[in-house]
Amino acid sequence: MVELDDPTYKALFSYTRALSVALEFRDAMTQLHSERVRGLAEALGRRCGLSQQEIGILRISASFHDIGKVGIPDRVLLKPERFDDAEWACMKEHSAIGEKIIAAIDLEGSGEAALAIRQHHEYFNGRGYPDGLGGDEISLHARIITIVDSYDAMAETRVYHRAKTHAEIMEILRAESGIKHDPELLQIFCDLIDDSRFRTG
Repeated sequence: MVELDDPTYKALFSYTRALSVALEFRDAMTQLHSERVRGLAEALGRRCGLSQQEIGILRISASFHDIGKVGIPDRVLLKPERFDDAEWACMKEHSAIGEKIIAAIDLEGSGEAALAIRQHHEYFNGRGYPDGLGGDEISLHARIITIVDSYDAMAETRVYHRAKTHAEIMEILRAESGIKHDPELLQIFCDLIDDSRFRTG
């Protein structure tokens, strides 16, 4: 992982380090997932030509895209079966909760990171949540996180699905191009993932 000298990132990182520890205690699987999402997001951001400051904000956003899960009750967060409608509605609140947590840091860059966290479940076609945004209405950071979050989530065994192979995941991602994912960003991701250390089997 390349270290960043940007002061905005360094300040945000120092204030959010405790959050990372808290998330690990709350849900270790989510914390490990977030670390992999951060690595993939940074690689995609660099391929997109983002500045060092933008990469720093992206790394914070990716690291804490699921931090809002600390506000989800254990009966939902740790449930070993599929959610019912009410539980799913509760779980979907994590993106807005995460936005509030990061925005409360009140440092340069925290607003952009908080926005990406709020928007990382928006769909390119406007049918995601929580705000039903589409296309360029969704921040670039969030559109990057959506792709890499989807990839890593499908690569891991969850209570509601088995781990998928790389080929299976890529077939699903390509089918979601223009629906869930930004087509241009997805193509860049497809070009880089084969050589990534985060590529699944």
